[in-house]
Amino acid sequence: MYTPFDFNEAIGHKKEYIEDNLREGSPVVGMAYDGGLLLLTMRRTQRKIYEIYDRQMFSAIGKQADIENVRLSSIQYAHQEGFERSPDDVSVQRLVGFYLSPALKKAFGDQWAAPFIIRCLFAESGRTPEQDVFLTLNYDGEFRQHRRVAVIAGTQRAEDRMLERLSDNRPPLSRDEALRQAVWAWTAGARESLKATSRISRDIEEEEPIPLYEIDEAEADRVFLRDELKTAQLEVGLLERRANRESRFRLMREDELQDLLSTII
Repeated sequence: MYTPFDFNEAIGHKKEYIEDNLREGSPVVGMAYDGGLLLLTMRRTQRKIYEIYDRQMFSAIGKQADIENVRLSSIQYAHQEGFERSPDDVSVQRLVGFYLSPALKKAFGDQWAAPFIIRCLFAESGRTPEQDVFLTLNYDGEFRQHRRVAVIAGTQRAEDRMLERLSDNRPPLSRDEALRQAVWAWTAGARESLKATSRISRDIEEEEPIPLYEIDEAEADRVFLRDELKTAQLEVGLLERRANRESRFRLMREDELQDLLSTII
């Protein structure tokens, strides 16, 4: 006989399974700057930042198949909305709140369905900075709206560390200022995720020091970032408010990113 206890236990196991799979995901940072919005992350193989529609972009951590599923569904829904209504009616609020969130919640709550192993960050550029918005969407369908900054990472502690790094940002920031802050926020989140993974794999207490991560914070950040860049590549997507082209989205070129990294490491 199936009981409410069985349901709660199954949901608990499902949540634990998903969180374990998300823990090592490369964090994503979203920030507003004086000319638009940016998303920043590191990737090793697959591209991680995508355009959804003319004023919307998307990134996520999780299983690549689930990320592709959400990305393609988002593009299809946005273009259908733009065709049936108008391009101005396409919004991440409608996309996430009316379309994606119910689907993720249903998959998570269904004991017999495979859940989405994913955590998403959407960005939308408005006509004015006050209309810019970020939305984070979790694997259980829960979503939140953010202004000026937003982050996703594999653990809550990693996200908290990233937001601490971004807490003193004072608008309006130039693009390069926002990028520098985003790089160090990403570094803080990635380091925290690595700490959590190391503790689990080594079965050690939280208070036990881990080499490298207990030295001077700024120097540890630089060492960690240099090591990551040996095997990973910085990826940045922009929504440029004053772009002359129809779509405001573009990925920053490799030479632009190298110029940025040369000033901070």
